[in-house]
Amino acid sequence: MTTDIVIYHNPECGTSRNALAMIRNAGIEPHVIEYLKTPPSRALLESLIARSGMTPRELLREKGTPFAELGLGNPDMTNEQLVDAMMEHPILINRPLVVSPLGVKLCRPSEAVLDLLPTGQQGAFAKEDGEQVVDAEGNRVST
Repeated sequence: MTTDIVIYHNPECGTSRNALAMIRNAGIEPHVIEYLKTPPSRALLESLIARSGMTPRELLREKGTPFAELGLGNPDMTNEQLVDAMMEHPILINRPLVVSPLGVKLCRPSEAVLDLLPTGQQGAFAKEDGEQVVDAEGNRVST
């Protein structure tokens, strides 16, 4: 199926890998952007933040980043300063960020991506850690 879905992906991140696998389990091959290699422009990043309904602070990743060293936990930091930091250090952009005809969303946990897919799952799906997310009939498993 050809559907315009974009995933801002980090292949080193299990959550990102799981979201990508669920997109593919719906029969969709998304446009995969490894954002650490090809970061979005400032205008695109600001647009994605706005379209997701998030604030720049909500998109910031703390773990495994220079978040603390840069003082980004300071509540006085402006949205512009936070976006500046993400532009300078793309690792600060949390992932996976998924864009579909149904919206833009930070897919944490990874099964949040199911809300953005215009087609259902084609079969069972379990995350890398073995957690069952979709049953054999393609239905979301509630936790």
